[in-house]
Amino acid sequence: MSAIGFTAPGGPEVLAAEQIAVPIVGDSDVLIRVAYAGVNRPDCIQRAGHYPAPPGASPVLGLEVSGEVVAVGSDVPDEMLGQKVAALTPGGGYAEYCTAPWNHCLPIPEGLDLKSAAALPETLFTVWHNVFERGMARDGERLLVHGGTSGIGTMAIMLAKAFDIEVIVTCGDEAKCEAARKVGADLAINYRESDFVEAVKQHTGGEGVNIVLDMVSGDYVPRNLQCLAEDGRHVTIAVLGGAKAELFIPMVMMRRLTLTGSTLRPRSDAFKAALADEIAANAWPLFTSGELAPIMDQTFPLAEAASAHARMEAGEHIGKIVLKVADD
Repeated sequence: MSAIGFTAPGGPEVLAAEQIAVPIVGDSDVLIRVAYAGVNRPDCIQRAGHYPAPPGASPVLGLEVSGEVVAVGSDVPDEMLGQKVAALTPGGGYAEYCTAPWNHCLPIPEGLDLKSAAALPETLFTVWHNVFERGMARDGERLLVHGGTSGIGTMAIMLAKAFDIEVIVTCGDEAKCEAARKVGADLAINYRESDFVEAVKQHTGGEGVNIVLDMVSGDYVPRNLQCLAEDGRHVTIAVLGGAKAELFIPMVMMRRLTLTGSTLRPRSDAFKAALADEIAANAWPLFTSGELAPIMDQTFPLAEAASAHARMEAGEHIGKIVLKVADD
């Protein structure tokens, strides 16, 4: 089958088409004929040599796909065969065929197109777990999200608003701020022109936000903590701005703040299956009904994966970038 690989870590230009074997289907796996594959920041980090695939996972990039199940393992329900699904994968999405545990798949009904479906799993699983489970978001609270027009950012805005949570985001220019407002952000702050700490305090009357979803880390962390209300929760999901932060711990103690975070890919199959079940019950219907739809950026042919990575790393995208692998 055709896939995208790289012989050595580097920039987007190292990505190239190659021919590799169709993956073997495990007892609890399905084999998916891939229609579209989502592009995510961890793909770029893996390509650069800083995020190796977990033991046993495909070295091929790609953490989410949509397509048709064309083979099933011995432990998989027979009715999965022939289903169209969106799947969270341990890797291998940038290829014509990809395996995934069957209980990491979500069914695609009529009315939800395959391109949109491929843009959902990675961001949906990540936001649901970190905002609603680790961040314990509740109706009527306030959420601050950095990177408001990224795939994660746009998903966080949509899901939070669907559950009556006020959303504040930061973006790098006014065009992106306006895009975030259109998605549903209550306040979009251009962090190049305004101090987001002061902007949050002004918008909230000094009360602050209940949750920060942080993809930057580094020197953003102490500033984020200044934005939190008492009993606030700070959830880190990436360290794009640096892996170390200096904190004033007495403030954490006095304001009873919680600092947490997670990485999704290394978690167990059982954890991801349980997360998929919760999403299927609480969030997936919002997308299958048409109430919500992912914010889509550009679609690239599989062979142009390098261009997709270059666009993501340039920060030009608004919403999700996907690769078209096969005809719908």
